[in-house]
Amino acid sequence: MELLPLWIALGVLGAVILFGVVPTFIIASIQFKKQLVRKDKNSWTRSCSWTQNEEQVEMFSRGEKWAAEFEKYKQDVDIVNDGLHLYGEYFDIGSKKAVIIIPGRTEGCHYSHYFARPYTDSEYNVLVIDNRAHGLSDGKYNCLGQKEYRDVLAWGKLLHEKFGIEEIVIHGICIGSSTAIETLTSDNCPEYFTAMVADGMYKNFYEVFRTHIIELKKPTFPVLQEVMILIRLFCGVKPKARGPYKLVGKLNRPILMLHSKEDKFALPAEAQKLYDGIEGKKRLVWFDHGAHSHIRINAEEKYDDTIKQFLIDKDSGAL
Repeated sequence: MELLPLWIALGVLGAVILFGVVPTFIIASIQFKKQLVRKDKNSWTRSCSWTQNEEQVEMFSRGEKWAAEFEKYKQDVDIVNDGLHLYGEYFDIGSKKAVIIIPGRTEGCHYSHYFARPYTDSEYNVLVIDNRAHGLSDGKYNCLGQKEYRDVLAWGKLLHEKFGIEEIVIHGICIGSSTAIETLTSDNCPEYFTAMVADGMYKNFYEVFRTHIIELKKPTFPVLQEVMILIRLFCGVKPKARGPYKLVGKLNRPILMLHSKEDKFALPAEAQKLYDGIEGKKRLVWFDHGAHSHIRINAEEKYDDTIKQFLIDKDSGAL
């Protein structure tokens, strides 16, 4: 077969790039910016991020009621890490134990108020934080926990050295769970970080983003792959090659996994695989109802009692 002249071949290649790759890459760029890039400090604030969702609004409202109840214990706190000024709120009820609550993507520290009650009921102080690029904190990119964990280590150092905290538990929601396991499996994680609670922990960001696209009934190829390229280029992290599934085998602190059977993004089957990969002290509790990150609003008593019992069993050695 006679080969096409070079100018025709180049023209075909150019057409493929222009009409095939360029449009999808534009879509990928829009999705990347929407999901992981903060425009300015007027986005991803401390306010309710999803006012169209009744459950989200109710969660935020109940969280603010808890914060008002504990207002007398609150003080604003801040640190500088990786050149970023980071902010949070610390509720000091006089304990030597504390929890750091890490919210998911787009959420500021006020979102985390909603998850604090089982810890104050268990006599834990509570630190809620604005992740980098959220709330009042500096930063532009959400880095999937692969850089944020360094901030959590810095927050833990503040709690330990300034406030005399002897034991820290991390409670992570969605990406916050990824941050938590990154923290506890890091080479320089201090012993005063003693356990974690994972609400809706996923395999890796690639998989959760893929299921999100499928849920929207959109084609995954090649936009998904292009978004992953942008994440590596701009965020400097690995969305597919790194994540909780790579870290569960290294975890040597107790973990409580809370997961909904209705979770469409962090799929239950993948959660079970994550749990099976943990060799240390662990507990997995399933909830019949609740969208991703919306477990507690559908079963507050069970959710809180599960955490309280986990904290008791962790301390007593019954886990």
